[in-house]
Amino acid sequence: MKIDQLFSVRGKVAVVTGGSRGIGEMIARGYIENGAKVYITARKAEACNALAKELSAHGECISIPADLSKMAEIERFAKEIEKREKKIDILVNNAGASWGETFDKFPEEGWDKVIDLNLKSVFFVSQRLVKLLEAAASADDCARIINIGSIDGLHVSGIETYSYAASKAGVIHMTKMMAKFLAPRKIAVNAIAPGFFPSKMTAALPFDAIAQATPLKRAGRPEDMAGVALYLSSKASGFVCGAVIPVDGGYATTA
Repeated sequence: MKIDQLFSVRGKVAVVTGGSRGIGEMIARGYIENGAKVYITARKAEACNALAKELSAHGECISIPADLSKMAEIERFAKEIEKREKKIDILVNNAGASWGETFDKFPEEGWDKVIDLNLKSVFFVSQRLVKLLEAAASADDCARIINIGSIDGLHVSGIETYSYAASKAGVIHMTKMMAKFLAPRKIAVNAIAPGFFPSKMTAALPFDAIAQATPLKRAGRPEDMAGVALYLSSKASGFVCGAVIPVDGGYATTA
């Protein structure tokens, strides 16, 4: 029952997609500073490599840049992990993109780009790495998949980001499907639905207005995201499977 055991990820191996910035970076930092070995991937190699170098001052972080919207890149990425590891304990499917446009002008490009990365890659990265997750799993401590959804998959946003909202709603329901069918393989699948966290993706949003509309009157902080990721990756959440945890200060969940 001691906190340093219940919430520990020390010695575990984690993979964080989209780990070079934003929510992925927050989660990767939380793992590394608490003793996990972390692989991060992102489309932009320079940013991915630079963050891995920075985080390696606090632990072990390895960069494997890849564009996970492409099946060939998923395969290449998985093979690179397999060269280095016989098992992985935690997979965080965070890589994502957004696209905003009015209903009448929304392009096919904006649909396919977002759906391929935000939804399709979550399934196929998980499928490709499932054997490594099974290798780490035990009856006493399941392997973990954490899918990053969004509150935009739970409520109707005031912004016309059709493919983003559809993809995140899909991630949330797919999480429940994966949880049901992977649980017998001792892999617990859950999702986090973030609200407003400052990042490159949210930079154009009206920060002050969103903060004032949030019951807790602020945006998310790195420790808010790291904390829930550590919980979902540790023995503290050993009986949690198929859950979706909003981390939004009450913005969508109380509206």
